[in-house]
Amino acid sequence: MNEIIDYTLFKEGDIDVKVISVIKSLLFIIAVLFVLKLIRKTIYKIDKIDVSKKYSLYNLVRYFVIFISILTGLQLFGFNLSVLVAGSAALLVGLGLGLQNLFSDFISGIILLLDSSVKVHDVIELNGMVCTVQEINLRTSIVLTRDDKYIILPNTDLTRNQLINWTHSERSSRFEVTVGVDYASDVKEVIAILQKAVESQPAVLKEPKPFVRFTDFGDSSLNFSIIFWSEELFRVENIKSDLRIKIFELFKDNIITIPFPQRVVHLKK
Repeated sequence: MNEIIDYTLFKEGDIDVKVISVIKSLLFIIAVLFVLKLIRKTIYKIDKIDVSKKYSLYNLVRYFVIFISILTGLQLFGFNLSVLVAGSAALLVGLGLGLQNLFSDFISGIILLLDSSVKVHDVIELNGMVCTVQEINLRTSIVLTRDDKYIILPNTDLTRNQLINWTHSERSSRFEVTVGVDYASDVKEVIAILQKAVESQPAVLKEPKPFVRFTDFGDSSLNFSIIFWSEELFRVENIKSDLRIKIFELFKDNIITIPFPQRVVHLKK
C-alpha cells in the first residue's frame, strides 16, 4: 500500500509528483468547494444585506479563497513559490506592460464588487443603451438589453464611462409621456382624461401620485406631460405604450383630437 501511495507519477528536476500528492490535491479541492458552499450559504442568510450586495461580497471572498487555494495547491505538489516568483518577475513586468487593458479590467471588477456603484439586477443606461446587469465577474460583466440580447462588457466600460443607474438609490423611478391636443380642446377636461388614463395603469405606482402638467403652447397643439413613477424600470416602454393606447381610446370617446402639424404656405405670384 505504501509503495502505491509513494509511487512517482511525474518527476522533473526538484518537482516530484506522487500518488499521495494527487490524493491530497483532490481532497483539498473538495474541501475548498465545501468551504465556498458554506461561505455562500452563510452570506446569503444575512437579512440586513440586499441580494446585490450579497452577490458582490460572495464573489470577493470567492476570488480570495481561490487565489489562496492555488498557492496552497502548488505547495502540495512541491513547487517552491519563492523560486517561482523570483523567476517570473521579469516575465510579469513584460506581461504587465503588454496587458494593461486586461489588468485595468481586473481592477475595475474589484472596484465594482467593493463600492457597489453598479450591482447585479441594476438597470443602467450606458451610451444610450438601457440594460439590466446579470453578472459582474472579475474581468467582464454580462448585461441584458431590452431586445433580450446578452452583451459582455469589459469592466472598464462601467467604471470609466458616464452611465445612468436607474436603481442606484431606489427600485422605482420617474417617467414621462407627452401628448398634444387641438387648440379647441377644453384644457381642464384634457387634464382630467390624462389623469384617469395614467391612474388606470396597474404598473404605475399610487405613491408618489402621478400627475399631469400643461407644458406649452405649441405651434399646432396644446402640449401636456403625464408624470408617473414605476418599479418596472427595465420594461417601462411597454407601460408607456399601454398608457398611450389608453389615452388614444379616451380621446376618441370624448371627441378630443390630436392635431397634425400645420404650416402656412405663401405663394408668390
